[in-house]
This record gives sequence, structure tokens and C-alpha cells, in this order.
Amino acid sequence: MPVPMSYTEIAADLTARIRAGEYPAGSKLPSYNELATLYSVHFATIARVMALLRDRGVVLGSPGRGTFVPD
Repeated sequence: MPVPMSYTEIAADLTARIRAGEYPAGSKLPSYNELATLYSVHFATIARVMALLRDRGVVLGSPGRGTFVPD
């Protein structure tokens, strides 16, 4: 069984996907649960990733609506 990615590796991967256009400006990212399943990690790990990406300005969180790529 492969070792899951660290939260910093996941953050780098999501940043690369956003820059590559997989998640274009204005788009909504998958839910935390969907991302946790995608990366085979716990929900809390994804929450840490999203906090890091918000701090870096890579994504914007909207309570009750989701996480979005800024325009």
C-alpha cells in the first residue's frame, strides 16, 4: 500500500492543478470529503491543506458554499 501524500505535497499538487487549468478561475473545488477520498487521507489533512492554500491566496473559502479558485 502506498504512503499517502503529506499535506504540503497535496497543497503543491492542488496548486499545480489550478495553474494547469484543471480547476479554472472561478471554479469550485471538490468538497473536503471528495478530496480526502481522492488523496486517500483524512478530512483533517484536507482542512489543513485548504487553510494553507487560503493563506497563500491560491483559493478562497466561502462558508456554506465551498472553496473556489479566485478570478
